[in-house]
Amino acid sequence: MSQTPVLNRREIVKTAVGAGTTLGLLGQPRPAQARVLGANDRISLAVIGVGGRGNSLARSFAALKDKQNAQIVTVCDVYEKRKRLAAEQHQCKGTLDYREVIADPAVDAVIIATPDHWHAPIAIQAMNAGKDVYLEKPMTRTAEEARLVYQTSVKTKKVLQIGSQTTSADQWWKARKAIQDGMIGKMIMSQGSYHRNWNGKTNPPGEWNYVIDPHAGPQGKGDNYVDWKMWLGAAPKRDWSAERFFRFRKYWDYSGGIATDLFYHVMAPLNLVWGGGEFPYRVAGTGGIYVFKDGREVPDTFMLTADYPSGHSVVLSSSMANSHHIPGLIRGYDGTIMMVEHGMFEGKTEYITVTPERHAAEAFTKKYGSAEVRIPIEPRPSHYENFLQCLRTREKPVLDGLTAYKAMVAIAMSVESYRSGQLLYFDAKAEKVTARPPKKA
Repeated sequence: MSQTPVLNRREIVKTAVGAGTTLGLLGQPRPAQARVLGANDRISLAVIGVGGRGNSLARSFAALKDKQNAQIVTVCDVYEKRKRLAAEQHQCKGTLDYREVIADPAVDAVIIATPDHWHAPIAIQAMNAGKDVYLEKPMTRTAEEARLVYQTSVKTKKVLQIGSQTTSADQWWKARKAIQDGMIGKMIMSQGSYHRNWNGKTNPPGEWNYVIDPHAGPQGKGDNYVDWKMWLGAAPKRDWSAERFFRFRKYWDYSGGIATDLFYHVMAPLNLVWGGGEFPYRVAGTGGIYVFKDGREVPDTFMLTADYPSGHSVVLSSSMANSHHIPGLIRGYDGTIMMVEHGMFEGKTEYITVTPERHAAEAFTKKYGSAEVRIPIEPRPSHYENFLQCLRTREKPVLDGLTAYKAMVAIAMSVESYRSGQLLYFDAKAEKVTARPPKKA
C-alpha cells in the first residue's frame, strides 16, 4: 500500500495526459475536419487498441455495418501482430500510431480500447480533432482525467459514450422511474458487487494473468514487434516487461485493478438509477492481496464505500478469489428495489421487484394492488447501436460524459483511498479530491 499522501501525488495531474500537455489538449477545439452525417451517410469508424476487448468491440460494431450503415475503416495497436490480424479481419487499414487515426479526415468516430492510462489523452485529442468517441470503461484512470475528458466533450460538442454496455439494459431505467415515482420513499443505500474466480482457468492462476507471447517485444521482428515507448506514454519509464504489457491491469501505473476494471459496471448503472447521479461526498477503499501473491500491485479483494451529499450511501464488494455475488438492490425508507437478484450487474434479468417496508405496506398495496410489484424489463437498443444513432441525431447517449464522470470520481477516489490509507472527500465546487471535508457554502 502506498504511504504517499494523496494530495502530494503529482501523478493525479500528470498521469497519462502527460505533464505540460494538459492545457494543449484542452485548448480551442479544432473540429474543422469533422463532417455532418446525413441520414444515409456511412459512418466511418476506427478502433484504437485491438487486444481482447478491442477485438470484441470491433466485431460488435462490424456486425452493425448494414443495420446502422457503419464501417470500420482503420484499426490501430502498438503490437504489430494484433494490428495486422484486426486489419485483415475487417479488410481495412492498420497503423501502429494512434495519431495517424486522429489526423485522418475520413474517420468520423474512434472506439478506444487501450489500457486505462491512455484513455484520457486519446479521447481528448480525438474530440479536439472533431471526432466522436466511444470510450471503453473505465472512463479514465483518475478523477482529474475524467474531468478533463468531460470538459472536452462539452467544449467540442462531440458525442461521448462510455463503454459500460450494461447501462443500455432496461432494468436501470425501470428502477430510476420507480424511485422518481416514490415507490421506495427516501433513498438510503445502494449495494452491489462484482465477484469472480478464474482459478484453474489461467496459468498462473489469478485474475488478469492473460497469456504472454514470449516472442513479443520492442526488439521483435515482423509480427512480434511492440512499440513499447508508445505503449508506456506518460507512465513511468521502464525497460520492456512482457508481464506489464500483457497483464497491465495488475499494476497501478496503468490500471486501478478491480475498481476501474469491474466496479465501473456497477457504479455507472447506479448513477443512472439515481437520476444521473451526483458527486460523492466521501469515499473509502479497503481490501488487500489475500490469495494471488504473484507480484501484482492491485488487490484481489476490494470494497468501496461512498457517502453522497443528498443523504445516501453505496456499498460495493468484490473478490477475484470467490465467485458468489450479493444481490444488486437499492434500499429506501419505504421500500426496496431488487434490480439484479443474482447480483451480476452485467447479467440479464426479466424484471425488477419493488417490496415495501412494513410501515408502508398498507399504502403500497392500496396504491399498486399488491404487496410486491414486479416490473418487466423491455428490449432496448444495444450500447453500440445507441452510440451510432447519436452520431446522426446528436442526442445525448445512454452513458453520457457527465454521468460517467460522476461514477469515475467515486471509483478513482476508492483507489487513492486504498493506496494512501486515507478517507477521502470530494469538493464538488472545485471538482477536486481532498483529504479533508470541503468547506460548506
